[in-house]
Amino acid sequence: MSHESPFEKVSPQGDFPAMEHGVLELWAELDAFHESNRRREGSEPYVFYDGPPFATGTPHYGHLLAGTIKDIIPRYWNMRGHPVARRFGWDCHGLPIEALAQDALGLSGAGQIADHGIAEFNEQCRSMVQTYVSDWREVVNRMGRWVDFDDDYKTMDIEFMESVWWVFKSLWDKDRVYRSHRIMPYSWKLTTPLSNFEANSNYKDVQDPAVTVGMKLTEAPGLEVEGEVSVLVWTTTPWTLPSNLGVCVGPELEYSVCSAPDREGFYLLAALRVEAVLGEDAVVHQTLKGSELVGWRYEPLFPFFADAAGAFCVFSDDFVSTSEGTGVVHMAPAYGEDDYRICTREGLELVDPLDAEACFTSEVPDFEGAHCKEADKAIIRSLKDSGKLFK
Repeated sequence: MSHESPFEKVSPQGDFPAMEHGVLELWAELDAFHESNRRREGSEPYVFYDGPPFATGTPHYGHLLAGTIKDIIPRYWNMRGHPVARRFGWDCHGLPIEALAQDALGLSGAGQIADHGIAEFNEQCRSMVQTYVSDWREVVNRMGRWVDFDDDYKTMDIEFMESVWWVFKSLWDKDRVYRSHRIMPYSWKLTTPLSNFEANSNYKDVQDPAVTVGMKLTEAPGLEVEGEVSVLVWTTTPWTLPSNLGVCVGPELEYSVCSAPDREGFYLLAALRVEAVLGEDAVVHQTLKGSELVGWRYEPLFPFFADAAGAFCVFSDDFVSTSEGTGVVHMAPAYGEDDYRICTREGLELVDPLDAEACFTSEVPDFEGAHCKEADKAIIRSLKDSGKLFK
């Protein structure tokens, strides 16, 4: 006795792309996306704020993954009976479009932009913002995401920008706006802070000069040796040394006062770094915990900020390690997150002797006008001439 199957046989040669195109064509014929909202008119809307992508490039994996999630959530609330408007947006501000506009106009840096004319440069940016809109529409529709490209918004729209100012004014009226500092990636070419995304988009490996300098102690209660003792500090950013306001040790780490063959005086550094820095013939004369060094004072490397209140002291913090260097960290509060955090905690005023293009100002007359990275050699030479360069 034979039984006929009630199910249609499925071909093993399925054409999934064709099936997807068929679904997309059906949605287009039914105007399914807009119809789903029309059928829910009068119900409480569900508002979904979608962070917009830059329109200066084509969609990549990160956009597609996030876009899938952004499609699921509005669909869920739409099926719960709420109309959900999903206006696609375009982020028109920031460095991506500015970099493309500079290339198109043959410009390099904020100075040339100003000479060319800011209004003209802005217009060039506006003209290029929607270069890849058609690519985005094709890819987003192809992945089956329901979103409104026709009633889109752009962050360069006056209405959008005024809404942002309205938000800021509301925060101001509630006394929630204050002025402070934040350590961020910075572009001296474009004279602007960078987002992490922007910084990583042009990330490069470069060679930095590593130097070890000696900071002569002037007040060190509990020190048992007789003679000049210098705190050894290692850094790969010599250009930050003119802005040094303090040094930091690990409170629970051990530090040794040592002498070494062919070296005059004594040196203070982490006990675990003695052999790596001074060699196996170094002689340890005294060992102290980092917490015992707090408050010790040293002679400034440079005279530029010698009168800074509360500066040129030994501080302590748990972030200090002995994985490299000397176990003693130099603090320039404008140029490092930990530097800023610790110096602010200790009540030090921030010093930042660089202009918008990262060139030294008249606050540091010995290197005035020099770009910070180009000044490395001159700074190292100055330290060597003053006898403060250990290595």
